[in-house]
Amino acid sequence: MLEYFDRIIVGGGAAGFFTAINIAENNRSLKVLILERGKEVLNKVRISGGGRCNVTHAEFIPAELVRKYPRGSKELRGPFHKFMTGDTIGWFEDRGVSLKTEDDGRMFPVTDSSETIIECFRKECDNLKIEVRTGESLKSFSSEDNYWKIKVGSKEYSCEKLMLATGSNSKIWNLLKNSGHSIVNAVPSLFTFNIEDDRIKDLPGIALDSEVEIPGAKLSSDGPLLITHWGFSGPAILKLSAWGARALNELQYKFSIKVNLIPGENELSIIETLKDLKQEHSKQQVYKRAQFDLPKRLWHSLVLASGISQDKKWADLNKQQLSNLGAQLTAAEFNVNGKSTFKEEFVTAGGIDLKEVDFQTFESKLHPNLYFAGEILNIDAITGGFNFQNAWTGGFLAAKAMS
Repeated sequence: MLEYFDRIIVGGGAAGFFTAINIAENNRSLKVLILERGKEVLNKVRISGGGRCNVTHAEFIPAELVRKYPRGSKELRGPFHKFMTGDTIGWFEDRGVSLKTEDDGRMFPVTDSSETIIECFRKECDNLKIEVRTGESLKSFSSEDNYWKIKVGSKEYSCEKLMLATGSNSKIWNLLKNSGHSIVNAVPSLFTFNIEDDRIKDLPGIALDSEVEIPGAKLSSDGPLLITHWGFSGPAILKLSAWGARALNELQYKFSIKVNLIPGENELSIIETLKDLKQEHSKQQVYKRAQFDLPKRLWHSLVLASGISQDKKWADLNKQQLSNLGAQLTAAEFNVNGKSTFKEEFVTAGGIDLKEVDFQTFESKLHPNLYFAGEILNIDAITGGFNFQNAWTGGFLAAKAMS
């Protein structure tokens, strides 16, 4: 039996719920349905930000905000002038959810719980009589007589306007290919670097500011670097992986990186500082006291890697050892052999070709009354709440057009 709804959103994630709620608020006479293939909805919201949900980022200038998107920056400039961070904060506050800003600009609910956001969405859906059905995997969709016909398992639905907000779903991308849309092949976007190196072998948990570059790919980044059991992570690495998503995929995730642990300094300037330390602390053992505010365990590792024994005093260092230590501090090279991804929070570079979308409404240029929002599009951002902001903006503008 064919069941009719005025508006159907396929995808029970952040973009899907945000769109549905805004459609129903704009026009309460519309019958709205959310279809989700899994058993539960809003899973990505639930695990985002370590279970706290990084809702958005405290960046309020559109021209600055778009710089956080390796793909989609040009297309989002207009939409961000219509709905961005301040609007997101206001939207949630109007529904009883207050957000707080952390030192790095990330914004979370004051409860520090993603369940606050999920409960907000559920409550709005109940109030607006939005129907949510799980275990409904899209098999096909087609346009007939100005209506969309949707097949989900043995069921069939019909609607006037349809949104696909299914994220990085290769099956949906294949359906869109069959409908004539171009799909940019997906590659991982946010991932950490696998490194086996004696210098960091016993140092997991150490975090510090750094400058990182991949000379072979002409990529560079800065920010906190985290040493892990498997290699390097942290914002500096995740930013590098986002901007270099395609280049690093072509390298099959095998490349060398150069790390500067003293941001703002270079090898030559640090060697001069080391010479001064040699004069000032001539009788002290180099190994014993960490310099440049580095964690003691990391300093020990770099000193030994420079060919300086534990009992060596500053006065005894020769020119080569000073040069070695300067290089370890500001230009240490590490070989990356593979990547690790956050499976639940997996973000990809790829999706619907942006040339085929009208970014005033997020409607398909190929198929009238077909809309998109979120990561189904070839849009992705660095870590910090920016991918959610893309979902909120797209969902809001699409909802305005769909209602």
